[in-house]
Amino acid sequence: MQTRRVIFAIAMLLIANSIATKAANTPFNFLRYISSARAAGLSGSFVSVTNDPSAVFYNPASISVAGENNASFTFLKHVLDINSGNLAYIHQDKELGTFAGSVAYTSYGSFDYYDADGNKIGGTFGANDLMFGVSYSNILDSNLYYGVTLKFAYLSLEKESTSAMAFDAGLIYLLPDGRSNLGVSVLHAGSQLTTLSGVRESLPIDIRIGASHRLRGLPLLANLNFHHLADGTGSFLSRFKNFSLGGELYLGKYIQLRLGYSNHIRTKVASAIDKGMTGFSGGLGIEIESIKFDYGYSQYGSNANMHRFSLGLEL
Repeated sequence: MQTRRVIFAIAMLLIANSIATKAANTPFNFLRYISSARAAGLSGSFVSVTNDPSAVFYNPASISVAGENNASFTFLKHVLDINSGNLAYIHQDKELGTFAGSVAYTSYGSFDYYDADGNKIGGTFGANDLMFGVSYSNILDSNLYYGVTLKFAYLSLEKESTSAMAFDAGLIYLLPDGRSNLGVSVLHAGSQLTTLSGVRESLPIDIRIGASHRLRGLPLLANLNFHHLADGTGSFLSRFKNFSLGGELYLGKYIQLRLGYSNHIRTKVASAIDKGMTGFSGGLGIEIESIKFDYGYSQYGSNANMHRFSLGLEL
């Protein structure tokens, strides 16, 4: 067991070192934005969260601590006519480990054809993103779990399309105090299979590290994450400005209130004139027996408000 732990840790470090300067701009950036309502309410501070099947999009090791067979479905009402959704299903086998399947889809609506002079010439076309993933997780050592995801990504624009294969890898450690978790993941590492108009693109590789802690004497789960640590911009230390904070307050047994803040979104997206509440998020969770309903609100600018709705089921 000790040997497996060392080998996996070394592999994670080698992967992180080899990809730490990759470009962040790519048509596959939609992989970064696959999220549930609960995760959105916590501003994506989710790499060390347990008991949620949608955490597979942030750390595949989380499926080992997400409970037995369960599923999560999310719908996102984006800006303009953009709509997207994702689905995650987890199956635990006491002997083989934990398996998961996931899918995400985005439709950008329909577009009219125009000529070079701006004249409408009739007809419409569409643009879509699609991702399929298969995950596996198991215990690596006492309270330490590992996970990997193999996924296929595809996007189309009018008559053009491109695809890629990628993988995620992660670790999650549950501290013996029963109230704290640590997580680390490498996401979207892979290669393009087919090009878009003959142009080869990289994938939006991301490195995330984070911690979750349930306060003693207060029904609050606090989360801190660092993300976009693989972006090849600025100095290494400057990448740690890409952090997010999230708090989940439990009001009794069935209701949770959430509040989050992403410094990355506020720094990169907010207008210099009117930052407003850009980067802040919030949400509500309602849990009744085997059914969970979550709502998440995120602000990406004064006119870019996103609403996510998730449904979780214990099967």
